Amino acid sequence: MSDTPHPDWIDDLRAALPAGTRHLGLAVSGGGDSMALLSLATRAFSSTDVRLSVVTVDHGLRDGVEAEIALAAAVCSAANLRHVVLAWDGRSHSGNLQDGARQARYRLIAEWANAAGVEAVALGHTKDDLAETFLMRLGRASGLDGLSAMAPRFERHGCVWLRPLLTARREDLRTYLRANDLRWADDPTNDDARFMRVRARAALWALKPLEIDTDAIATSAKALREARAALDEVARQDALSSAAVDGGDVILRRNSDVMPTELRRRILVAALRWVGQTEYPPRASAVAELESQIAAGNRHTINGCLVSITDQSIRIGREQNAVKDVRSKPDSRWDGRWTVTGPRDGDVHVAVLGEGIKALDTWRDTGFPRDTLIASPAVWRGQTLVSAPLAGFSGGYAVQSPTLQDFVSQAFVH
Repeated sequence: MSDTPHPDWIDDLRAALPAGTRHLGLAVSGGGDSMALLSLATRAFSSTDVRLSVVTVDHGLRDGVEAEIALAAAVCSAANLRHVVLAWDGRSHSGNLQDGARQARYRLIAEWANAAGVEAVALGHTKDDLAETFLMRLGRASGLDGLSAMAPRFERHGCVWLRPLLTARREDLRTYLRANDLRWADDPTNDDARFMRVRARAALWALKPLEIDTDAIATSAKALREARAALDEVARQDALSSAAVDGGDVILRRNSDVMPTELRRRILVAALRWVGQTEYPPRASAVAELESQIAAGNRHTINGCLVSITDQSIRIGREQNAVKDVRSKPDSRWDGRWTVTGPRDGDVHVAVLGEGIKALDTWRDTGFPRDTLIASPAVWRGQTLVSAPLAGFSGGYAVQSPTLQDFVSQAFVH
């Protein structure tokens, strides 16, 4: 390969940029994929008015990362690009370390992007990453949603994320780097078989005799993603006609025999994700248990949601305990779906109503279930209840409640 990048890569970078974007962030670790992204983005937008900023996350997990960060910083300095390093103390994390690092990386970068006016952040994920992810999810017995191809664009933590290099092979990017005398750092954990992604990479080599390779998997995963998108659109249309939103709760018909099982389950899971404000759906086993409890007519908690059953309906509301520590100021988003408007006195905050309902004699007049009200937003001054708009105590404040349109427009977008 010559020192000229594959033309599709440049085109893909430009096409990935949301219309009107003038400030693009690049997530760069110092590894080959992200260093190629940095070089290609510099070429793609050098003659445009798109401003580039670069961010690196130091997870604090291994020695030698300082040299990788220094490499990224040096390249950015030579290109007159702003480079920011964000730190996360990975050594204090308990549980799944790789997943914790990934979640922290998204959160930290999103916070940086939102504060810096960065309108979208590009990631260096490649076709190889897509294939490896497919194999890992196949090992977890994932269904259609799990096996679908990585999204080229998605939103998380209030940030737009782009994957413009999903058509590029990892080795092709390294060939491009070599041809241009560009350096990169190899993470030693990429050869550590303790990590599932490394084992998936090895499995890809073993599958080659069966003609199961990166390209074949990527093609299949893309087809699955298109099928998933079609199903989600049908589910969205069905939700518009069969679901309701009341006090922030999603209400579904309990006995929807005319609706195929997969569509009914897809709407149920979408409601759990939207009400629970979670990035991922519950595990299939947890959803199966919920369906069993629904059939038995039992209340159930799952995914930060309280699911209540009547003869005719399934009511999916927020679980009070899941939002007990959520705080915001008036006119700001509370728990991702609510906005309480009114005076922004410096000493008030928005938090869950909870046991504050005991001070309200007329909450029954609202017509909302008690479980719905105690999980709704209220305005507090210290320990004093100032307002509980959904519960009928305005105190000079009002609440913008989530709607059915909010549900169908937000819950079926991945």
